[in-house]
Amino acid sequence: MQTTRRNLTPSTLRIGQRYRPSRLNGPYDALVIGSGIGGLTTASLLAEIGWRVAVLEQHYTAGGCTHSYERNGYEWDVGVHYIGDMGARTTTRRLMDFLTQGNLQWAPMDSHYDRFFIGDRVYDAVAGREAFRENLVGHFPREAAAIDRYLELLGEVSRGMRTFALDRTLPPWAAAVAGPLLRRRLPRSFGRTTWEVLSEITRDPELIAVLTGQWGDLGLPPKRSSWVVQALVAKHYLHGGFYPTGGAWRMAETILPRIRAAGGDVFTYARVEEVLLRKGRVRTVRGVRMADGSEIECDRVISDAGVINTFTHLLPEAVRHETGYDELLATVKPSIGHLGVYIGLEGTAAELGLPKTNFWVYPGNDYDAALDRFLADPRGPFPAVYISFPSAKDPDFERRHPGRSTIEIVAPAPYEIFAPWADTTWGKRGDDYEALKQSYGERLLEYLYSRLPQLRGRIDYWEVSTPLSMQWFCGYGRGELYGLDHDPQRLRQGWLRPRTRVPGLWLTGQDVMSCGVSGAMMGGLASAVAIAGTRKMSPVLKGIFG
Repeated sequence: MQTTRRNLTPSTLRIGQRYRPSRLNGPYDALVIGSGIGGLTTASLLAEIGWRVAVLEQHYTAGGCTHSYERNGYEWDVGVHYIGDMGARTTTRRLMDFLTQGNLQWAPMDSHYDRFFIGDRVYDAVAGREAFRENLVGHFPREAAAIDRYLELLGEVSRGMRTFALDRTLPPWAAAVAGPLLRRRLPRSFGRTTWEVLSEITRDPELIAVLTGQWGDLGLPPKRSSWVVQALVAKHYLHGGFYPTGGAWRMAETILPRIRAAGGDVFTYARVEEVLLRKGRVRTVRGVRMADGSEIECDRVISDAGVINTFTHLLPEAVRHETGYDELLATVKPSIGHLGVYIGLEGTAAELGLPKTNFWVYPGNDYDAALDRFLADPRGPFPAVYISFPSAKDPDFERRHPGRSTIEIVAPAPYEIFAPWADTTWGKRGDDYEALKQSYGERLLEYLYSRLPQLRGRIDYWEVSTPLSMQWFCGYGRGELYGLDHDPQRLRQGWLRPRTRVPGLWLTGQDVMSCGVSGAMMGGLASAVAIAGTRKMSPVLKGIFG
């Protein structure tokens, strides 16, 4: 029988120390608001040069969207479904190994790591550049030249991002001199949509659909998305997908010791209400005010709470106006929200036939039109449905949860559907809200059964999250999944950099660079370099990257 039993006991997977003013161990060299992977990366790198950093997380566990939770004897990850670039000594892997001190292992998924169901056609993304190419050419033999050009373009974007990142980390005096020159060196594709770039190399809409079959990983289909971000995601997975052994929560667990080794702290239940500023002609940071009214003095505050949250909720309105951030915020917008279905089954992944391959399900090859139809009528077909099998990907899952398995389904969902309950308390939103969630969950379960019919009747427990869940636990105002929308306009915003116009206030995470664990981690790296300076960080960077 399929049930939605409610058991609101908090997760036992708690990482971090519960905040109390008496537990502060200052003075601190920096305060980090939010413990997503960007914030933890910045804190860890600053700790490596001897800084004492306090990370302030409003949730009951550290990790941001890399955390995991338990319910009814099952365990799910909320945001880490798979990560690329972990199978070799890539830049991403080297940085991750440094942060976790080599204590986090990565398990490869199946070589056919992503499967795209486009209408009634099925395609796989295959790990390895040559295997990826051969598989695509097998499906599209007349498009071999376009496929080769596509792979060249991925490399072009990757090289261009080094210039992009350098520009973002320059101090003001250097940015004024070198910034324009650096930006002129960026490829022309950096200001274009994915569709604009790919339609120049092929006229086959089916091929474009396959090449952009991971658009859910950045939240925008090809006619809306930045080609740069789409290309970064695709290149990131070119050599396959990997999963953290032991679950996503192990990421924060293995990073925190590096922060604590320098005398720093990571606090949970630590909601920051306001960034405090000194009075004067130039308003500089002097610390933060917590939800309990206590103040923590510090000249450096680093926000991993997202750009919109930082400037809309953490700074006084007058300062936001004086610094021009009210106008700048009008140039960006939050990404779309999502629904999540968290499923628990009795039986192992092997017994149930669960794959190590992700499923992406689309109604057809015009992703933008499908999204437009859904936004106009959310009762219609979902524009994209992602199905993940974490218990099959994690070789340690069966040891932790013998005889059990889990599945996660993710689909786009506009915030407006659930906005009537925005001011209510999680777990106490009433029968109408629960019924609405269940109706969406039941629809999404049918997508699972259509691909794996043997699972019908085998589900023991399931529950649904909405954009309000993201709003409640991660503090995003509209429950946005990827922070800011990753459209070309966002990439043109030179103000989206670690250094802000408020002296002492810095940004980190995905809004500084790009989405996903790797993107937010690289944003954390860029922020650490910008805050401490290249000279101080140089020995650390050399130790990581050689």
